[in-house]
Amino acid sequence: MNNVIDTPTKPVGQTTYQTQIRKLGQYGILVAFILICLGLSVISPKFLTVQNLMIIVMQVSINALLAFGVTFVIITGGIDLSIGSIVAVAGVVAASFAHPDTYPVIVPLALALATGVAFGALNGFVITRSKVPPFIVTLGTMTILRGLALILSKGRPISNLSDTFSFLGGGKILGVPNLIIVLVIAFIVCTIVLRKTVSGRYMYAVGGNEQAARASGIRVGKVKMQVYILSGGLAALAGVLLTSRISTGQPNAGAGFELDAIAAAIIGGTSTSGGTGTMTGTLIGALLIGVISNGLDLLNVSSYYQQVVMGVIIIGAVILDSINQKTN
Repeated sequence: MNNVIDTPTKPVGQTTYQTQIRKLGQYGILVAFILICLGLSVISPKFLTVQNLMIIVMQVSINALLAFGVTFVIITGGIDLSIGSIVAVAGVVAASFAHPDTYPVIVPLALALATGVAFGALNGFVITRSKVPPFIVTLGTMTILRGLALILSKGRPISNLSDTFSFLGGGKILGVPNLIIVLVIAFIVCTIVLRKTVSGRYMYAVGGNEQAARASGIRVGKVKMQVYILSGGLAALAGVLLTSRISTGQPNAGAGFELDAIAAAIIGGTSTSGGTGTMTGTLIGALLIGVISNGLDLLNVSSYYQQVVMGVIIIGAVILDSINQKTN
């Protein structure tokens, strides 16, 4: 399997130019991340302060969790546009059961995660049973879930959350924000699942060549169900943390988050054609987006221009991925 940071073997007959292109695809994101950080540290002395770096990681944490989930999906050759809406529904569900002196904090957390897993399973079931393209299915569930979030909340934010619940996304343990702790744990777990388990190897196999995977005995439908469940569960976790951090269940939360998450995965080297990607690359991709956004804020660059910059970076990453695919 291809990796963003693993050392590749040179195929027989591959030219030096092709080898350089492959290396650029694997190491380019890390080099770009380091160079941008160095450049911003020179331009703005505030960039490398501990406080600012902590802010960047906290801002990135929600997007990174979503990006981890969608990385599983893209590796199998799919896409999940519903994760932003799952953030909203899970947040509304959690907030509805997180009022003071009502339920233990485990109740809203468990219900929100169950909601994300259920809708992730629904995506996987429809995709595997109906053979409708994942783009269409998840586009439909994205709209359905956004409407469901508005229905459950009656179109209004849900506030008055307990201090215990607010601690989940807004508190600290030994001085380290909970958001960062959850991000690190999620990264480790997702990396282990993808790199060290049979399911992870099956995900790469399905994305690399679905027909060959099926012929070799892999239950392709089961693998696809797993990745959409993982994506839905991580989106729900992100929704809980976001709701906890802002102390409000917002039915409009997560709008556009799916695009940022997909961008982080693609920028990090996850191939849009499937079969390639790592959690390390996705994390770097999410951090790169966060660093650029933070740096442009420090330089007082308009948010309008920031969107243009992000668009250019995404297109560049896709072009590089296309070139890399042709050289394989």
